Amino acid sequence: MPFPSGAADPARPRDFQTTATDGAARAGILTTPHGIVRTPAFLPVGTVASVKGLGPDELRAAGVEMVLGNTYHLHHRPGEELVASMGGLAAFMGWNGPTLTDSGGFQVFSLSETRKIDEAGVAFRSVYDGRLVHLTPERAGDIQRALGADLIYALDECPPYPASRDEVDRATALTTRWAERFLSHLRQTSDKRSQQGLTVVIQGGLFDDLRVRSLEELALLDPDTFAIGGVSVGEPPQEMYRVAEICCSRLPSDRVRHLLGVGTPEDLLTCIGFGVDLFDCVLPTRNGRNGETFTSSGRIDLRLARFRSDQGPLDPICGCPACRNFSRAYLHHLTTAGELLGMRLLSLHNIAYYEHLMQQAQAAIVKGEFGQWKKTLVAGWKG
Repeated sequence: MPFPSGAADPARPRDFQTTATDGAARAGILTTPHGIVRTPAFLPVGTVASVKGLGPDELRAAGVEMVLGNTYHLHHRPGEELVASMGGLAAFMGWNGPTLTDSGGFQVFSLSETRKIDEAGVAFRSVYDGRLVHLTPERAGDIQRALGADLIYALDECPPYPASRDEVDRATALTTRWAERFLSHLRQTSDKRSQQGLTVVIQGGLFDDLRVRSLEELALLDPDTFAIGGVSVGEPPQEMYRVAEICCSRLPSDRVRHLLGVGTPEDLLTCIGFGVDLFDCVLPTRNGRNGETFTSSGRIDLRLARFRSDQGPLDPICGCPACRNFSRAYLHHLTTAGELLGMRLLSLHNIAYYEHLMQQAQAAIVKGEFGQWKKTLVAGWKG
């Protein structure tokens, strides 16, 4: 079906331009009020306006260009009014670069035992003080408008895995109705459409026809950005890949595509091959805090005893502080001793690794060598 195109709309708040393609894989530039983001890009998760253990200067040095914050948690503390009074999320956290806020939709999934969903929205018992918190599509939009992120996301319902077709069908239809309310509310009540990109979330579970229906109905609403949700919730990787490919093959080419909550380096490269532009995941920092790192030769668990006297660098081709200044033996010591320095260094290395991976992917797409580059890289991991 034909999709609306924003190419001729001078008021469109997010300018995305594809600069190169290699098959379905694409490199591009997303222009925001706080700077540009070269795609494909990986976004570290800064749930409460902080990427755990890492400062803004360290993120920039690692190659990060955009950071994700969480609407649900920032609403609870410190509150969107305070963030707004401090100049918005980017200024508040000392990042001063592009930011993105999710809607709280993931908490609809992850806090399923403490929430109630109806047509109006979702009611939560706060994880902080137990009070009842109501989140509607309009309220989620208002909170994110106050937070001031460059991309803001419509409230959605992410069904669990596995889920019945009827359950997924209901959640998908509700997500579309919520997206329509989110877009209508912000377009009618704010002049900030010229500053914040409005994003909708595609649902549909593992049912191909529901995914297609979701993205077609959402495309008719003419959002600025599309996100692919309802993945990385326990389904096998191959199923997630199938969903990403189905969505990317049907989405308009002039809008950014964000695959939510994904994932491992291999997940990223596979889905870049389908045409995904943005990724976010807690994996690199969470795993780093627990001693697991990603390197040019694959994953390394520094808790293992065989690294106790290893004098070599963590990854000889990485220039991050962990690899440049310390041995595997020292990093093993920090990890097994539970030292905060070890958690910070390994988190920073993993972020630097992910960002370098994205830069390499961009270059490979420009050269028309993405497929062969990916094949060689993955073979090195397995070796």
